[in-house]
Amino acid sequence: MQHYLDHAATTPLRPEARAAWLRASEVVGNASSTHGAGQGARRLLEESRERIAAVLACDPIEVVLTSGGTESINLGLQGLWSARAEGADAIVLPDAEHHATMDTVEALVAAGALVRRARVSPTAAIEVDDFAAQLPGAALATALVANNEAGTLNDVTALSAAAAEAGTPLHLDAVAALGHVPLSFRGLRGEATAGTGLVALSVAGHKIGAPVGVGALVVSRTARLSALLHGGAQQRGLRAGTQDIAGAAAFATAVELAESEREAEHERLSALRDRLVSGILSRVPVAELLGEPVDRLPGNAHILFPGAVGESLLFLLDMHGVAASTGSACQAGVAEPSHVVTAMGRTEQDARSVLRFSLGRTSSDADVDAVLSAIEDVYARASGSGPGERS
Repeated sequence: MQHYLDHAATTPLRPEARAAWLRASEVVGNASSTHGAGQGARRLLEESRERIAAVLACDPIEVVLTSGGTESINLGLQGLWSARAEGADAIVLPDAEHHATMDTVEALVAAGALVRRARVSPTAAIEVDDFAAQLPGAALATALVANNEAGTLNDVTALSAAAAEAGTPLHLDAVAALGHVPLSFRGLRGEATAGTGLVALSVAGHKIGAPVGVGALVVSRTARLSALLHGGAQQRGLRAGTQDIAGAAAFATAVELAESEREAEHERLSALRDRLVSGILSRVPVAELLGEPVDRLPGNAHILFPGAVGESLLFLLDMHGVAASTGSACQAGVAEPSHVVTAMGRTEQDARSVLRFSLGRTSSDADVDAVLSAIEDVYARASGSGPGERS
């Protein structure tokens, strides 16, 4: 039996979202066509956009549908950079962001951008004061709502307020947070003036049970943002191309269900996670939970296993039917130490010795039991030591 504890990577497709996709896929017509069939397709598309906007507390016109989180982040960052104020040449980038953000910023550096780093705490929380200090005169800033590896929740209300006060456009990556914490685009914008403060927010469908290949970038009506794709005036001209009606319908269904379940699932998953963490620490006493102990995603357990290599732990757990993930990025087939862990002030060895267990709506006590029954032996084999001892 497979015990899937990698919901942060992707979560199973919801049956309701699959059904919504199938129904919408039978609708004939391009939503940009003016005939009756096209306008019928348009109605379904815009109804889906309205449903997504209702959950994210924004205006429907502000929802730009994309192919997922990576495209949303690219559109947000590259679009803001291309439309930046004259003379603004810096991007405020916290140290523990997702690679979709880091790699996009790296591409902008090649185009002349400068980077102002913002520190994170030993628990991977963005340090608000340092973030605010980097903002004046910057072209844009970006930040995670929740750290995708460590699970730490950032004080995005304070980050958004700081950006508004500095007059700096802010993009928030809410991909890991969607469905787990309340998200109000309107609330986070607060009293920000046109084009400043929070102006863009990225989300992805497959993290909440929608199909892979659909997501959104919420873009404030007053944001100055340039398109990446050209060839049509769809979606305020910010993303040209024939729109995915079936994907939008499935995403709307999934996001509504995730929001309706959010509070109950937060309580259930937090209890499962706490049992998983306490069970691991009792069996492997040298192990350590990383990230904020309380203010974290409910299903996230980011664990340091000193003296063991994460890839070895992952392989051995997989042999026991447990799917988890390492805290490292694997690019071009080469495992790298987690930049999130090193940003937290840990050693490179620590950054190679972490596992992320992430729970979701299909997770159960049986999944936790599977990890706990295997972890002592797995750690002993991976570290070359007796259970609970450093090698």
